[in-house]
Amino acid sequence: MGQITTDTSKLYTLQLASKLDSIVELENFLELLLEEHQVSNECYGNIMTSLNEATMNAIVHGNKCQENKKVYINVEVVNKSKFIFTVADEGNGFDFRNITDPTLPENIEKDSGRGVFIMKHLADLLTYNERGNEVEMHFKF
Repeated sequence: MGQITTDTSKLYTLQLASKLDSIVELENFLELLLEEHQVSNECYGNIMTSLNEATMNAIVHGNKCQENKKVYINVEVVNKSKFIFTVADEGNGFDFRNITDPTLPENIEKDSGRGVFIMKHLADLLTYNERGNEVEMHFKF
C-alpha cells in the first residue's frame, strides 16, 4: 500500500492479483483506512460493499481471474470529508451504458447483474471511464 499526503488530501494505492483471495487483502486495507478516518457504520458498510463488488467485477469479469493481471485501487481522501475510490483492471472493459435493470420482473431471478445497480445506489457518485475498465466512486463521510 502506498500513501501520499498534501494539505487537503491523502492518496492511498493498492495493487491486487486477480484471484479471489485478494478480497481479503482489500477488506483488510479498507478496514484500516475507514477506522483511520472514523467513518460512520452506515458509510463503512456502503464503502465495503461497493468496493468488494467493484473489485470482484475487476477480478472475474475484467481480468478473467488471470493472476498475472492486476487490479489497481486508488483512494483519495479530500478535505477529510470525502473518499474518491477508483478501481481499474487490465481487461477490455464493458459497455456500462447498456446494463439491464435487475429490478425488472424478467431479471429478478437471475444470479448476476446486480453489482453496478447496488454500487450506484450506495455511492454518492459513480462513473466509468470511456473504455469501461475503471470505475470511480465518491463517498462523503
